[in-house]
Amino acid sequence: MKSSTLFSTLALSLVGVFGCRGEVSEDPPVTLIRNMHNQPKYKAQAGSKYFADGRTMRPSLDGTVSQEAYMSDEDIATGRTADDLDYVREIPKKVAESFGGSSAMLSRGKERFGIYCAPCHGLVGDGNGVVAQRGLTGVASLHQDRIRQGADGQLYATIANGVRRMPGYAAQIPVNDRWAVVAYVRALELSQVSAK
Repeated sequence: MKSSTLFSTLALSLVGVFGCRGEVSEDPPVTLIRNMHNQPKYKAQAGSKYFADGRTMRPSLDGTVSQEAYMSDEDIATGRTADDLDYVREIPKKVAESFGGSSAMLSRGKERFGIYCAPCHGLVGDGNGVVAQRGLTGVASLHQDRIRQGADGQLYATIANGVRRMPGYAAQIPVNDRWAVVAYVRALELSQVSAK
């Protein structure tokens, strides 16, 4: 009696294991929560029957203003002078005041630099970060004369918009934090000059 029970249990186990192999099917897979996998959405450059013009990408509405363009001080938001002929030479005083002083701004800049800039530019800004060590060539040292002698607004604009293979970080780093990173880069430059 016991051997027949053991045999039938073993036979059912083998059927269960080998019977679940499955086959190739043209049917869609069974999905328990369909709305997580099949969400109605539009992809960029795709067509749409919903809109009269057939486009999924919608043009901006008249009067739409980006958050940064809404700032009352254009020089703080863009890093350019009010007449848009040159870059702002120094970090605006209003930015340092918004942090409660330059030491708080430097502290914030160091934190943001460590997150966004150090992977490529290195902790001291020498262009020898982890990403550069793993094979990305052409990462700029922040201690070059052209960067050291450039306007603070130009460095700010590079952080916001990117340059060459460096992406822009406007979406990740808010306006005042970009200025804080500029302040920290300037402090790094001074520390490396005095170290030589």
